[in-house]
Amino acid sequence: MTAVGNICGTTTDRRAVISLLRRLRSEEGHVNPLPVWEELRALGDVVRAPWGGYFVTGFEACSQVLRGRNWLVPDFAWQERQPDPERWQAPATREMTRTLIRLNAPTHTCQRRALGNPFDRTTLESMRPGIAALAATLLDDLAERLRTGGEADFVPTVSEQLPVRTVGEWLGIPAGDFAHILDFTHRQVYAQELLPTKSQLDVSAQATLEMRAYFTELIRKRRAHPGNDVLTRWIHYWDAQYPDDRSTADQVVYDLTMFITIASLETTAVLLTNAVWLLTQDPSRAAWLRAHPQHIDDAVEETLRYDPPVWLNSRVAADDTVLAGTPVAKDTTVHVLYGAAAHDPRRNPDPHLFDMLRGGGHLTFGGGAHYCLGAALARLEARELLAQVLERFPTLRPTAPPAYDTSRVVFRRITSLKVTT
Repeated sequence: MTAVGNICGTTTDRRAVISLLRRLRSEEGHVNPLPVWEELRALGDVVRAPWGGYFVTGFEACSQVLRGRNWLVPDFAWQERQPDPERWQAPATREMTRTLIRLNAPTHTCQRRALGNPFDRTTLESMRPGIAALAATLLDDLAERLRTGGEADFVPTVSEQLPVRTVGEWLGIPAGDFAHILDFTHRQVYAQELLPTKSQLDVSAQATLEMRAYFTELIRKRRAHPGNDVLTRWIHYWDAQYPDDRSTADQVVYDLTMFITIASLETTAVLLTNAVWLLTQDPSRAAWLRAHPQHIDDAVEETLRYDPPVWLNSRVAADDTVLAGTPVAKDTTVHVLYGAAAHDPRRNPDPHLFDMLRGGGHLTFGGGAHYCLGAALARLEARELLAQVLERFPTLRPTAPPAYDTSRVVFRRITSLKVTT
């Protein structure tokens, strides 16, 4: 492979990289990561990680990794080839390694083909009225809290609720279970951190046990009482693929159901919260979009670019290769930095500006074979919610910046956004 365009090589300034990672983990770094992205890019498009492997910061280099066939996800086979395979034995880590985001061809190809496009145009149009109704109900609750208390928290009231209720109704999950699903999702995700601590892995292990018990029982009940829902169709399909092996069929259905449920919750919640935060902190932005609602989709795309819900994703080199002029040996890990890529001025001029008419580019939903399954659904939820927020709350504004779980640098979580009118 050749270098991608006119981009820089790598740096070995270990202390500089460690300092930037510490800043990224801080409260200040979560509220405004843009200076960190800029300094990381200044070190090169491919930056040596302190523990080995590389961070990839430039847009074109990140795009090459995400879309290239010679870059794989770190699956079980890769983990077993590592000099410290015990690092990958944590229950939560192994649980997620069976899911789509950690499968390579041909297993990944088989499962994706079986799923098809679960959120195609027809499906989304059928879901739109229900999502609009859910958003209206949640905003009714927000309005009541604002009326009685003068201030409300947008995150637990609206942005965390819309994704779990949307995917829950799609899969036929009982509404009374939504809070439990959110709870173990928040705890299980720590296993997917860049360098999870022992305490984080312990928290994730307990959450994984709860998650496994919940979805195993859900599938058992749905087998006993089939419905007109996606989960029932998945059960029928995979039973037909493995007619003499019920345990394998159950495992595939479990992996799909668990992954699609939890993957759609926190990332979409962060998108929804960020959209409201970025629009309402500057009243002129919300006023302009209210007067030009045809640009709501543009506002969603700029939110995804400006502050992606996922900061980092990892790939491994399938063969010896060269990335942005840097030799990368087979099996070496590279960490794609979505935020740094989206703020690359060679792809998005003046990247520090939130510009709803930018028409720029981002990699927030990934690329290639592992492009996010739920991208279209997340966009639909954001579009429907923003349209209603703009119409119903013309003076909505935050009382403070969002609060974050600062122990994360992979899947972000906004824990609070206090708003008033």
